[in-house]
Amino acid sequence: MLLKHLSITAFCSFLLVGSVACSSSNEEQVQQFVEQETKVRTESAEKESISEETSTQTTENQTGSTIEEKELDSEESGPSYKSGDSDYIFDQEQLHTFELTLSDQNLSYLDSAPALEEYVSGTLTFEGETLPVGIRYKGSVGAWVGCLSGDLFQTDGEKTCTKLSMKVKINWEDSDDTFYEVKKLQFHSQNLDPTKMHERLGYYLFREMGVPAPRSVHARLIINGEYNGVYALTEQIDGRFTRENFNDGTGNLYKEVWPITNNGEPRLRDGDFEWALKTNEDEDPTFDIVHGFSEAIAKSDESNRQEVMREWMDIDQVLAYAVVDRAIANDDGVFHWYCDNERIDIGDSNLEQIECNPHNFYWYEDPTARTMHLIPWDLDNAFQNISQPNPVTPIKDKWGEITNDCKAFTFGGWGLPQLSAACDPIIATWASFEPEYEEIRNNFFTNTFTKEDIENLINTWAGQIKDSVQEAAESHKDQPSLRSWLSNLERFKNDLQTVRNNN
Repeated sequence: MLLKHLSITAFCSFLLVGSVACSSSNEEQVQQFVEQETKVRTESAEKESISEETSTQTTENQTGSTIEEKELDSEESGPSYKSGDSDYIFDQEQLHTFELTLSDQNLSYLDSAPALEEYVSGTLTFEGETLPVGIRYKGSVGAWVGCLSGDLFQTDGEKTCTKLSMKVKINWEDSDDTFYEVKKLQFHSQNLDPTKMHERLGYYLFREMGVPAPRSVHARLIINGEYNGVYALTEQIDGRFTRENFNDGTGNLYKEVWPITNNGEPRLRDGDFEWALKTNEDEDPTFDIVHGFSEAIAKSDESNRQEVMREWMDIDQVLAYAVVDRAIANDDGVFHWYCDNERIDIGDSNLEQIECNPHNFYWYEDPTARTMHLIPWDLDNAFQNISQPNPVTPIKDKWGEITNDCKAFTFGGWGLPQLSAACDPIIATWASFEPEYEEIRNNFFTNTFTKEDIENLINTWAGQIKDSVQEAAESHKDQPSLRSWLSNLERFKNDLQTVRNNN
């Protein structure tokens, strides 16, 4: 499939541009950062030590109970993972460690063919509590690039990288178990993100601007007693997510299906959406809301299209989505319409209309309000095309612009075909809200994306994981050195400043 092929090429190209050695120009900044973080951690450790000592003395003097007795009492009251809130594991202030344990046979099976994405049984241990789970590797085809023993562009082969993205199923074997309210954990490897910040920062910015988006934090992962490294723990988009993020979260959730074809026709067959359904699969679902949305937009024209869109979507919310998406250069997302390059001569500058589609998004339909909502997904390629363009993913058009009279055209270092997003009636209507878009954009750059706030955030998160990054580098040859990672962080900050300057 085209999208899978494009994912491969995107990841391949990032292998070339994603790693930068520490240069002499930022050597001083790197050293200052290391010294600053070391000082902060030393002071914090001293305070923590004093606090722990005082706390222990107080506990013993006032209650006469030992720590072991308190832990026993806690166990008698029930495991915390069954009653804990999801905010705990997605707490931005903490770096949690998760441990997976599998039999040698099951681990060997996963490692022999990661792209099969088949679950095997194992256990998850978290803060002293252990529960049975299903475990598998995860990702689109591009996730395996450089990490399988087979051909670079194939999904065959054994695991060759220390880290691969993983999914952990809590409700293993159809149980009703939850883990801090969630039924799945997703650990993303960040192998092709030299900063280890793309996912976490991208989703954070979406959420700060009022866009329903998954939470993402860093996490340490141990597998069969071996520390693997720092991952992005990113929230699963499912029924629990919709219930927490929408007034009525019981509606249909769809992954990567666009309501209108690139020929401007509404998708009105149930089968067009049934395959993409991620909730209510067993509830004999109906598709009248998304069908109504697609037909209403497709039949509207310039005279009433804005009015129709307001009836179906929260305009401020979707414009905020577009503002953040364009600022972070999420060029592998909903505004990049990839075209089927297997059916055309990509050297032809006058390409005929062919099948083109976006990816890396979800739609949610609120059954009470009968409204549609767009949810971002898969931000590993975000921020790439700011200063060092990826030859596969860059979008030619600025927001709302059209190239080649709405016919496919070739662009990027590899000359792959794409279609202007604004040729789609839905996106074209969003782009027509120009005053509203500019107001939200100005708010984003003035209040949310300021240099001080974002760099403080990055420095805080970097401080959380610095020791773990170094530990991974010392344990595994294919993990980046601390100095290389810090250097890439400084480059990342410079890229973000470039975005501000261009604004």
